[in-house]
Amino acid sequence: MTPFHTLAALLVAAIWGTNFVAIDILLRDVPPIFATVLRFFFAAVPAIFFIRPPKTSVRNVILYGAFMFAGHFGFLFIAMRAGLSAGLASLILQVHVFITIMLAVIFLHERPNIFQIIGAALAFTGIAFVATQRGGDITAAGLAFVLLAALSWGTANLLSKQIGSVNMLALIVWGSFATLPPLLVLSLVLEGPAQALAALTGMKWITFAALAYIVYFSTWIGFTVWSTLLSRYPTATVTPFALLVPIFGMLSSALVLGENLEPWKFVAATLVLSGLAINVFGPRLYPLGFSSQNGRSPR
Repeated sequence: MTPFHTLAALLVAAIWGTNFVAIDILLRDVPPIFATVLRFFFAAVPAIFFIRPPKTSVRNVILYGAFMFAGHFGFLFIAMRAGLSAGLASLILQVHVFITIMLAVIFLHERPNIFQIIGAALAFTGIAFVATQRGGDITAAGLAFVLLAALSWGTANLLSKQIGSVNMLALIVWGSFATLPPLLVLSLVLEGPAQALAALTGMKWITFAALAYIVYFSTWIGFTVWSTLLSRYPTATVTPFALLVPIFGMLSSALVLGENLEPWKFVAATLVLSGLAINVFGPRLYPLGFSSQNGRSPR
């Protein structure tokens, strides 16, 4: 990668990591489901007037939107509102990588390689270690909901495989739009119209800035730059930069929100990030004898 593109990849990792700080700020004044509605309303509108629907079925668009957007981000927002800190959310959510692998084993009959197995074992050991901790940065409900968010993300990744080659920007825009009606109904029923109205009429400038950052920096700039890099370079060259997302997330949470970085968080982060690193770099360093034959077992 050129120095410029390397900096661009680092920028995306920083944007996606600090995105968790913006979510924390947004959720101080906006209930979580309605915050999800606002995020995907502005992600979809006015883009749907300029971007054609993806060349796939309406069912696929709805399912992808339901898991990738309503489930992934809805559960994430609820988890953080339920007491999970921004830094820990950015770390724990990364287990979606291994959840995707497990779902592929179950439903697509893919065979994991030894690096995926070792990586998953380390990462989930890290999550189990987090679950044993007690304090203001983590709650049982927060941990449960962020794991549901990771499960939704993993399911969306599997759906993306099944959908095949489509315009991903179109899928994101129209998938975002498809989630709006059910999310809005859920918000009105579970959170009440009074909370939604109060959030809209009483929105502070910092809350609006956080929403704008989430929509335009994290979604639009992040996705556009990342997709451009993936189109220019091999996936194995670009994806390791994603390992930096939880690092930026935890550091920015400490600097901006004052989240304490206790020793146990470093232990958990080391386990999870080591698992991710083994999954990414293991097959590249030791390619012989550990291949999963493209992950698919003979039938």
